[in-house]
Amino acid sequence: MTDVKQQVHDAARRARVAAAALALTPRAAKDEALHAMADALVAASADIIAANDKDVAAARDAGTGENVIDRLSLDDARVRDFANGVRDIAALPDPIGEVVRGSTLPNGLILQQVRVPMGVIGMIYEGRPNVTADAAAICLKAGSAVLLRGSSSASESNAAIITVMRGALAGTSIPPDVIQQIAADDRTSATHLMQARGLVDLVIPRGGAGLINAVVSESTVPVIETGVGNCHVYVDADADLDMALDIVLNAKTQRNSVCNAAESLLVHKAVADAFLPRVVSALHEQGVTVHGDPAFCAIDGEVVPATDHDYATEYLSADISAKVVESLDDAVDHIRTFSSGHTEAIVTSSLAASRRFTMGVDSAAVMVNASTRFTDGGEFGFGAEIGISTQKLHARGPMGLPEMTTTTYVVTGNGHVR
Repeated sequence: MTDVKQQVHDAARRARVAAAALALTPRAAKDEALHAMADALVAASADIIAANDKDVAAARDAGTGENVIDRLSLDDARVRDFANGVRDIAALPDPIGEVVRGSTLPNGLILQQVRVPMGVIGMIYEGRPNVTADAAAICLKAGSAVLLRGSSSASESNAAIITVMRGALAGTSIPPDVIQQIAADDRTSATHLMQARGLVDLVIPRGGAGLINAVVSESTVPVIETGVGNCHVYVDADADLDMALDIVLNAKTQRNSVCNAAESLLVHKAVADAFLPRVVSALHEQGVTVHGDPAFCAIDGEVVPATDHDYATEYLSADISAKVVESLDDAVDHIRTFSSGHTEAIVTSSLAASRRFTMGVDSAAVMVNASTRFTDGGEFGFGAEIGISTQKLHARGPMGLPEMTTTTYVVTGNGHVR
């Protein structure tokens, strides 16, 4: 066994021991620990930001794009935000012990399906240090230990955050080994984590398509896919065009480096003449490059001709693909062809159109007259999420506390035999 593999397996074994203790911990103790972690993060904000400055400087020296730098960067406000996210998780109901369903069987046995911890969860994610705090807090509240394997680009930031959180746990009844860092300086550490079957119960990749595809392809541990967001906004023939413009601009420009930002705009031909000049001008004013079909290119010489690659791309930048469609069904077909299954939005005043659209597209979330930016655990009232699941098994959409658990059937009898 290589040294790196041994280190990953040793961390997983420590996590299993810690997870067994955490599974028996009452809510009050978990919430106390979460508040201690949040307080410690705020108190150590200067140290965390100093570590983050090293990561940001290294990223700039490497010529990293500004959209990635934005996701990597921390300041006092962002540290406070994810510390508050930890507090928000403490305020949420504890999912452990919740009875999902129950009944008394004809033979008198009492059957209950009860939420229990997943066990040990491996997180493999790219350069967003806030994920470190979010994942640690969610897993702890859901009763599981977590092995955090961030990217090398955020190694200093992640190490600082994890050190602070483990230090806070040392003063509580919860073993610090429920939160551990898997070093990112050797690429094989991610492989060893995702192949630690029997030691790790679940792996969650969070990042771009390359990362997620690699984990899905190589993992022998069960995986929940998250993150890739080729999200669409469709402006229907019956849309309020003022509303449509507001939604498109918010979905694309409010923060373009996140997975719930709109990456593609579809416009019904019936409103194209009225809407295209307005939306192209407004997007250009916000610094967005439009990659459009011939109808969009005819509006403005700055529109870049779009290819199928553009329609399939999650830009995570100030770019958007755009197309005029013949009908609602044409829009649905386009979305089914190119979407990553994250979030789609329709702008329409037609109830029939909204129903047809929501039933026709096949994505984790569908917005009617609302921005794609609302697909978020916090916005849904779930607290800080661990990611947006784009698959269909076990969990789909924002993954809050209940999605981070599994269930056990508890059967109570009175001397029953079969």
